Amino acid sequence: MSSTDPLLDVSGLTKHFPIKGGFPIRRTVGAVQAVDGLDFTVSEGESLGLVGESGCGKSTTGRLVTRLLEPTAGRITYRGQDITHASRKQLAPVRSEIQMIFQDPYASLNPRQTVGKIVSAPMEVNGIEPPGGREARVRELLETVGLNPEHYNRFPHEFSGGQRQRIGVARALALEPKLIVADEPVSALDVSIQAQVVNLLQKLQKELGIAFLFIAHDLAIVRHFSQRVAVMYLGRIVEIADREDLYGNPRHPYTRALLSAVPEVTADDVPARERIRLTGDVPSPVNPPSGCRFRTRCWKATDKCASETPPLVQVAGSRDGHLTACHYPEEPAGTASAVPKARTAPAGPPLPGPQKE
Repeated sequence: MSSTDPLLDVSGLTKHFPIKGGFPIRRTVGAVQAVDGLDFTVSEGESLGLVGESGCGKSTTGRLVTRLLEPTAGRITYRGQDITHASRKQLAPVRSEIQMIFQDPYASLNPRQTVGKIVSAPMEVNGIEPPGGREARVRELLETVGLNPEHYNRFPHEFSGGQRQRIGVARALALEPKLIVADEPVSALDVSIQAQVVNLLQKLQKELGIAFLFIAHDLAIVRHFSQRVAVMYLGRIVEIADREDLYGNPRHPYTRALLSAVPEVTADDVPARERIRLTGDVPSPVNPPSGCRFRTRCWKATDKCASETPPLVQVAGSRDGHLTACHYPEEPAGTASAVPKARTAPAGPPLPGPQKE
């Protein structure tokens, strides 16, 4: 692996879950296209945010990257090594470098084990005996994440949600990973606790140089934590860019609608951001729309959107690294034509346009 290569390189990543039906013989009658052709990279020490609506495939992507799920197609390269279909033996040295923080701090900890046992488990599995012993290392990790080392012999039920998530963070740090996949690590916590856990992760990232794939649906938290942000819709990435560029200059209609839903406080003399309301439901991943998957809810959709899948490329007026998958991207912020304009609707029922407040 050269110094210019990314830590993690994902190309064409796909995961389809088969649907079984028929009697008496169970046969495959369809597939849930949870993830369908993702391309992204994560550099060493970088945090990439992955955002989108519930059910768009964010958590599935995280489990594919950590190889908790077997990809249907595509390629996952970690530090120059292809781990897409690596065997358990081949993955053994990689497992310790890619760790995961799970969404639910109540379900991800074994209630029958003490904190010491939970945090030391990864070291036991990998046969690691740190200097000073495992107990000393666990107590050090508990202190690192803001817990009392004396909590070593306590059980998970004796802790609050925020404290449990800190235990999960300590477990993820036990093997000194290079990459942590954080699957909505604060969504199950109170708002007052969310900031503490996010700040803890940010501090650990800076001090230890850990790369993060930060999965969340809270756009404000992602903006605070991640250097780059990828926006997913129905199993595909529709836009990916530097944090400030994406939030300040969204080019995909879905990204613009998503950002318009974020509450904001403005001064009396500053006009409020245009609010775009998407009508209709997200299509089923069992039978997604042809072409652009957002076209059934997009005010710009045309026949071209139904017949051609837009590639994820840099469009005119975008900065380097700002990629968008849209045939009719939004105009750069500040231009006279930046306000959405309805285009000819595709064949079939008329498509709803954005409703503005």
